[in-house]
Amino acid sequence: MQESQPSPIALTGRPVISATGLFTPAESISNAELVASFNAFADRHNAAHAEAIAAGEAEPLPYSSVEFIEKASGIKSRHVMSKAPILDPETMCPRLPERGNDELSIMAEIGVAASRKALERAGRDPQDVDAVLCAASNMQRPYPAMAIEIQQALGIEGFGFDMNVACSSATFGIQTAADYIRSGNARSVLVVSPEITSGHLNWRDRDSHFIFGDVATAVLVEDAAIAPAQHWDILGTKLKTVFSNNIRNNFGFLNRATPETAGSADKLFVQEGRKVFKEVVPMVAQMILDEAMRLGIDPQALRRLWLHQANAGMNRLIAHKVLGHEASEDESPTVLDTYGNTSSAGSIIAFHQHSDDLAEGDTGLICSFGAGYSAGTVFVRKIG
Repeated sequence: MQESQPSPIALTGRPVISATGLFTPAESISNAELVASFNAFADRHNAAHAEAIAAGEAEPLPYSSVEFIEKASGIKSRHVMSKAPILDPETMCPRLPERGNDELSIMAEIGVAASRKALERAGRDPQDVDAVLCAASNMQRPYPAMAIEIQQALGIEGFGFDMNVACSSATFGIQTAADYIRSGNARSVLVVSPEITSGHLNWRDRDSHFIFGDVATAVLVEDAAIAPAQHWDILGTKLKTVFSNNIRNNFGFLNRATPETAGSADKLFVQEGRKVFKEVVPMVAQMILDEAMRLGIDPQALRRLWLHQANAGMNRLIAHKVLGHEASEDESPTVLDTYGNTSSAGSIIAFHQHSDDLAEGDTGLICSFGAGYSAGTVFVRKIG
C-alpha cells in the first residue's frame, strides 16, 4: 500500500513580515570620544598649516563639540566595527584585515548573523527560504554578489542578488520580496542589510564626522500561509525616487581611470544637509499621506511610525505632518541616539526594537528616505 504524501500548503499570495533580526557591533563611540579625536586632528592640521593660516591664505579647522553634534542630529553615540583606528587622529578610518577569497567576507558575516536571528525568531529553517536580497548602501565588492555569499553561508537553495538604493535599500528590498510573494515566485525571502557605513564616512569632515554607525539587519518576508501565528501583514508598499546630487558618493571602479582625483573628498559621503532637510521632509510626508489615502488608512490613527533614523529634526517634522500633532517617543521611537545613522538599516532597527508591544490589529508604518533621493513606505498590521 502506497503511503499518502502530505498535501502542499496552499499559498495565499499575501506577503507578511514573519520576523526581523539585528546584529550590533560590540564597540561603540560616544560623542565625547569622537569630539576629542576630531579636535586633536584639527590641532595637528592647524599647526601644520600655521603659516598659511597666519597669512590669511587658509582657514583654520574649527573644533567640533558634543553640543554641536547633538543639536545638529540628535545622535549621542554609534556602534562601529573598528573603533581604535577611527579615533586615532593619524588614521581616522576603520581598519579591517583583508580576508582571503576562501573566507567569509566581513559584510556577509554580519549579514548572516542578523539573518540567523530572524530565522530563529520565525522558527524557520534556512532550507525553507527561497531567496536572499542583500539591500544596502555600500557593497564590499561588485561581484560575486554579497547576497549569494550570504545565501551559501546559510545553506539556502534558490537565488540571491544585491540591490543598492542607499538609505532606502531595505524598504525597496521589502517591496521586491513582497512582489515575489504576490506573484507566487517565492514563499519566503530574506532581505538582509549589512551596513558598514564607517567605511564611507569622512571622519575628518566636521559637518558629517558624527553621522554614521555600523550594523546589520534582516527581514523575513513570507507568504501568510507559512508565517508564524504572530506576524505583520504587509498592507501596502510604495517606492519613490527623485534624482538629486545633494547626497552623493563618487567612489567606484572608474576612479582608477582618473588617478589624480581618486583620493578626493567626494569619493566618500558628502551632502548638502540643509537642502536635503528642506526638500526631503515635505516629499516624504506627502508620499506617506497619499499612500495612506490609497490604502484607506487614517494616517492619524497609525499606532506607530518606524522612520528612517538619519536626523531627529526630520523625523519630528515628518511625524507631525502625518499624525497631525507632535509625536511622542511611543508613537515615533528613536534609535538614532545610540546607533547613529545606519543608512538602510535604521527604520528596521526601530521596528525590530519597538514593535513587540503593539496589540493585534495595530497598524504602523516603516519608512525610509535618503540619497537618490529615494523613499519607501511599508504599511503593516500586527497579527496574533
